[in-house]
Amino acid sequence: MPKKNKFTHPPFVRKILQTIEDHGMIRKGEAVLMGVSGGADSMALFQAMAALSGDLDIRLGVAHLNHCLRGRESDQDEQFVAAEAFRHSVPFFSERADILQERAKTGLSLEEAAREVRYRFFHKIRQDMGFDKIALGHHQDDNAELILLYLLRGSGPAGISGIPPVRGAIIRPLIRVYRSDILEFLKTNHVAHVLDSSNDDPTFLRNRIRHQLLPVLKTGYNPKIVQSLNRLGNILRSEETWLTRIISPLYDAACVGTDKNRTVLSVSQLRDLHPAARARVIRKAISQIKGDLRRISWKHTESIVKFIQRTGSDAHTDIRLDLPDRIRIIRKGDHLIIVRETRNLRPSYPPTCLSAPVIFEYRIDPSSVDSGKSAVLSEINARIRLTRIPRDEIRDLSGCNSRTAFFDWDRLQFPLIIRNVRPGDRFSPLGARGTQKLKKFFVDHKIPVSVRRTVPVLVSSDAIIWVGGHRLSEQVKITPETTTVLKAELLNSA
Repeated sequence: MPKKNKFTHPPFVRKILQTIEDHGMIRKGEAVLMGVSGGADSMALFQAMAALSGDLDIRLGVAHLNHCLRGRESDQDEQFVAAEAFRHSVPFFSERADILQERAKTGLSLEEAAREVRYRFFHKIRQDMGFDKIALGHHQDDNAELILLYLLRGSGPAGISGIPPVRGAIIRPLIRVYRSDILEFLKTNHVAHVLDSSNDDPTFLRNRIRHQLLPVLKTGYNPKIVQSLNRLGNILRSEETWLTRIISPLYDAACVGTDKNRTVLSVSQLRDLHPAARARVIRKAISQIKGDLRRISWKHTESIVKFIQRTGSDAHTDIRLDLPDRIRIIRKGDHLIIVRETRNLRPSYPPTCLSAPVIFEYRIDPSSVDSGKSAVLSEINARIRLTRIPRDEIRDLSGCNSRTAFFDWDRLQFPLIIRNVRPGDRFSPLGARGTQKLKKFFVDHKIPVSVRRTVPVLVSSDAIIWVGGHRLSEQVKITPETTTVLKAELLNSA
């Protein structure tokens, strides 16, 4: 395509070119793979990049993932994009994906599962077909919506900083334009595009933010809310870059050792850091192993910090926390170990669940009981106090209720384990014969799914002996022969 003077391009295309130049998105002679769904944003990207290919001296390609979520409509979108690629003499690459199967396998939301599959597809085509960059059609309104989404989720500065113009091989040439600019460009230049009906589905939080929350903020609070949110994102992104440089030497000082799948940090070094720096060093360590921080929330970070703050006998008790994407955190004395396991650590829950499962596991030795300290379950904002008591000191069992339980000490096998409920769990309810699936117990007692995920269970020799807050096991009940009792109390976190 012959090279044009950039001032012969319409203002919209000139703005795209300026964005590319300012961020150094593309170098002369590179090959750029465009992710094109057929919607307004991606077709504006396609049209602008095609117009600029001569100026930039680049080779283009089009990648389209058929999510197979809208039946015939999805197939028609694929056919439309293929025809547009053919009309512009641009190589076309497509793939069909079963997003529902991916969601069931990973436990991600539908949107997150689609994103994971889509990006995996883009990177595969880039590597297999020799492309240098992947161009996507995110713009200012997308960025504002994402910032609001992360604000609602209580994310930290990195999330609220929004969509970066460049991240590795991913570039976003439209990141400085607005949705209204895109629609005007398409209309003026008679560029066809498809409409995705799922973009209006209020089931998705992102759509509710776009169609409900943002309009309210615009009309009732700030007509330029999108601009304000983008400015906030730019400020935070700049500060994140600066803070990353500051954290690097602190991370190096705390790092005991690291390799591809394992990093060990010094707990004593972490304790000496300011709380904000401590959290960032931990997140940097996780990022080094995982490759990113997607799905690693600040709640996870807070739980890890509580591991670090444990002292005395608690500090010598091995504690672990399983995070998304096979990341396991282990506290062993003065070492905090971040490791990426080869197997999936978190069970896949049905997609109907309202939130991700809470995963925790704590080991309890007799010395931990005798120390008098509670086991703090930070993941569910609770604690369990365990006390060894001679049987003759208990006048009656009237204190036994759903949140307090008494066990025959001699029937227990240490170490005891306090953990979350897991699929397939069974136990022997007090007063019943045989075992019962814990899931059936919950159903029979009308315990909501949202509550079940925060129920701790006490385990002795792989057998559940107490469903915390609900029922004791028949196997460890107190009998006339009992001489020593273990008292367990489920308490709110102090």
